[in-house]
Amino acid sequence: MDPELSKELQILVTLRKVLSSVVREITPEPGMRHPLSAGTMEDLKQSFSLISAREKEITEQLGKPSLHRPRFIDEKPTTNVVHLHGTIKNEDSDS
Repeated sequence: MDPELSKELQILVTLRKVLSSVVREITPEPGMRHPLSAGTMEDLKQSFSLISAREKEITEQLGKPSLHRPRFIDEKPTTNVVHLHGTIKNEDSDS
């Protein structure tokens, strides 16, 4: 395991967590004006994208599982969650 890459990954994860915390703490209630300019918010999105891309590169080089990329509220999801209600009985079971 490359100690330099591990250290870089640790720095990136910490940076992403701190930025996420700052964004959550300054996000106003719905209907209120956001204190950050549109340009600053776009810069934050780009920063998160760059951090995530580099985290992914490093984890692949280190052979670790990928970390989850943070998502913004206005970002369209890339997956759909399907909620299943009830259970399906296995026809082969004795219950």
